Amino acid sequence: MKTAAIFVHGLWLNGAEFSLLRRRLTRAHGFTTHRFSYPTVRGSMDDAVRNLARFVQRIDADHVHFVGHSFGGLVLCRYFQRHPCERPGRVVILGSPLTGSKSARTVARNRLMRRMIGPMVNAELVQDTEPRAWACQNELGIIAGTRAMGLGRLFTRFDEEFDGTVAVSETRLPGLKAHRALPVSHMGMLIDAGVARQVGSFLDTGDFI
Repeated sequence: MKTAAIFVHGLWLNGAEFSLLRRRLTRAHGFTTHRFSYPTVRGSMDDAVRNLARFVQRIDADHVHFVGHSFGGLVLCRYFQRHPCERPGRVVILGSPLTGSKSARTVARNRLMRRMIGPMVNAELVQDTEPRAWACQNELGIIAGTRAMGLGRLFTRFDEEFDGTVAVSETRLPGLKAHRALPVSHMGMLIDAGVARQVGSFLDTGDFI
């Protein structure tokens, strides 16, 4: 039985930052990993979701898991709303502001910064949208960070635990299967061995360690 894991990156990135996490999951769990890349500043969510659906269709595997980081988690939410994967698999989302982003709203007050984050982020995190919820058969696990190291500290003051960019409360999506907060930063979670173990555990068993 072939098992694949598709990785979806966040704002201003291209997926290369997943390299260590992908190697760890391949070594420990035997997953075949794939990087899905999309334009985060000039693209649209409709295009990202449509291209992800086409990307998934080309994957030769019986089981297909997904891992999304930061804004990539929002792309996965929209994908599963519109084109849910018909093959079995689980989803892990890392440090994504699924219920809103205080950092994005603060940054968007500046006209130049609003242009820098692009229309897709503005549409999903700055403008008013319907509350998100997870309502599909694929089990969802979410990991949040509590180490306050990141660009968000330059723009936003948080009154709760956060990873430097995203608050823990912003990651708690209704309908999730499991949630875990770990002492890692927003980008640091991608290279942390403990996070890799948690991701692998959830994709294999449907629960964190």
